[in-house]
Amino acid sequence: MAQEVSEYLSQNPRVAAWVEALRCEGETDKHWRHRREFLLRNAGDLAPAGGAHTVEAADAESGTRNRQLQQLISFSMAWANHVFLGCRYPQKVMDKILSMAEGIKVTDAPIHTTRDELVAKKG
Repeated sequence: MAQEVSEYLSQNPRVAAWVEALRCEGETDKHWRHRREFLLRNAGDLAPAGGAHTVEAADAESGTRNRQLQQLISFSMAWANHVFLGCRYPQKVMDKILSMAEGIKVTDAPIHTTRDELVAKKG
């Protein structure tokens, strides 16, 4: 899939620039590669299109689009934190981010043991 994402971005420079601007400072290449795929899979109408929008339409949509983009970025970070750092979130959030990430293959993610799992092994 990484090859498909790279090919897609090479053919869509506006989308490539848009998604690159969402990368966090200090984010590793491995984390970014997977989080970028998450963002692209779920961006829908948030990613720039080939056509031009009128200023009026852009202004009317900007508030809603900005909120949706911030939510998407938050979900992508929560998903990456879950996969790579072992973070857990409320069940509703976990269900949402895992469904959004369906089909993203992360083969080099670390394996985490929760405190509850450690306690259960000792008991």
